[in-house]
Amino acid sequence: MKYHYYIADVFTRQIFSGAQIAVFPYAENLTRQQMQKVANEMNLSETVFVRKRDKRTGRRVMQVFSPQRELDFAGHPIIATAYILASIGDIKLTEATTPVIFEQNAGSVEVNISAYQGKPTLVQFSRNVTPIVDRFAPSTEELASFLSLRTGDFDTKKYTARLVSCGFPYLIVPVFAYETVRKARFNPMAWSQSSAPQTAAQEILLFAPKTMHLDANFHTRLLGSRIGIYEDPPIGSAMSAFAAYLCSFDFMQKGTYTFSVDRGEDKHRRSVVNLEMDHKGMDSLTLRVGGEAVLVAKGTMTIPDLP
Repeated sequence: MKYHYYIADVFTRQIFSGAQIAVFPYAENLTRQQMQKVANEMNLSETVFVRKRDKRTGRRVMQVFSPQRELDFAGHPIIATAYILASIGDIKLTEATTPVIFEQNAGSVEVNISAYQGKPTLVQFSRNVTPIVDRFAPSTEELASFLSLRTGDFDTKKYTARLVSCGFPYLIVPVFAYETVRKARFNPMAWSQSSAPQTAAQEILLFAPKTMHLDANFHTRLLGSRIGIYEDPPIGSAMSAFAAYLCSFDFMQKGTYTFSVDRGEDKHRRSVVNLEMDHKGMDSLTLRVGGEAVLVAKGTMTIPDLP
């Protein structure tokens, strides 16, 4: 049977930047096994399969797959799916802002699509998370060894390395400079010999409070044993943990904060994530994630029935 699909570049307004996400908008008849095979064939960071839960309300189910496995939650696919469904007319944009609800395995997600002259411009979704923050972290010497950096590169004046989980644990590590984020290289041998594996973190979110661009406040990058040494994967799923990390410091006064985070370089698929968080000093944190997207390609795939 033939299925239409679309590919969007996400968290960018420029083609061939950001993160590539594939969306199959009408995937009602596909099984999980077929979806996994298709995602493996697409070989993008994430592939989304959409089904309508309720035709009257427009509530939709998103199943998200990496080439290796199904994901319970992912942020980039929300932006891509909303943008593509609106672009092809599956979601009608009759107001300046159109609300929709997507369901992922982790639960329902409220999404707002901003439009200009009936075309999508910005997609924003909200999350309410209950983070776990652990101040135990490897020493500066250990961080330097498995990130291939110097001990003086790490910001120990304003921030400290902390473990943060909003369902998936990240070791969040601050450095002073943008250039340090770019030159870091993960050393698996040094990692295995450090105290880091005891934290249960599988990925490191390295960040600097300075960037090369005026449209971002932080520059970030993910590293880890499952990430290639020169890869710069999407950061959307780590943003809840990053927001909770910022709120864990005493100098962060209560209030609503708006800021932007970028990853990548101009020549290597740079993307910009817009964040807004309500810091109330409580166990839970409300976060709104927004971004732009651009349609890159569309096509048709023949997917055979599985035995």
